[in-house]
Amino acid sequence: MSDLAVISLSGGLDSCVTAAIALAEGFELALLHADYGQLTEARERRAFSEVADFYGVPPLRRLVISFEHLRKIGGSALTDPSIVLPEGDLDRPGIPSSYVPFRNAHLLSAAVSWAEVLGAAAIFVGFVEEDSSGYPDCREEFFKSFEQTANLGTKPETKIRFHAPLIHLRKSEIVRKGLELRAPLHLSWSCYQGEEKACGRCDSCLLRLRGFREAGAVDPVTYEHVRENLGE
Repeated sequence: MSDLAVISLSGGLDSCVTAAIALAEGFELALLHADYGQLTEARERRAFSEVADFYGVPPLRRLVISFEHLRKIGGSALTDPSIVLPEGDLDRPGIPSSYVPFRNAHLLSAAVSWAEVLGAAAIFVGFVEEDSSGYPDCREEFFKSFEQTANLGTKPETKIRFHAPLIHLRKSEIVRKGLELRAPLHLSWSCYQGEEKACGRCDSCLLRLRGFREAGAVDPVTYEHVRENLGE
């Protein structure tokens, strides 16, 4: 059985910790990153490269793909400049405008294709259901259904196990797991709109800041603004 796993690595906190977990479980890493016209595309790609360097992943097991069609489709504040990215609010009901329509299905499809070519045994993703921004394509039921679809739609000898080790964790638990595994959290990037400094105002920054605060740890990333009340 192959000990190779494809990791969907955005460069964010969750995917960084997910890569550390896969490595701790004995898998060799093949790292997949997607550019889709997001506001911080270049900064996220840099985080991906630096995390890959940290773990010594060879060039042949790094894949950066373009989902330019998601930018053309639009419908998200991360890809469409005509949609305003609102001030972060962790208590906001509903699905936020930062949701990129069905993005994770595209990511998983690419991961399955590459895993089949590589002969990888597993795919790891950093989906988080309980302490996320409410994205529908981060839910466990979606993830499990996609695993079934992938194994129906690939060669009979292809058997790929899907892993989402963070899916029921709060951000504070993810931070603690990353610290425990000595994941390079200082190299990860979570902000939706800042590239020099994290804005400290978007939902992603607020979730990350709250996670570090609840974990009793200091976030190594520099922020333009740190809100006192993070919705604890």
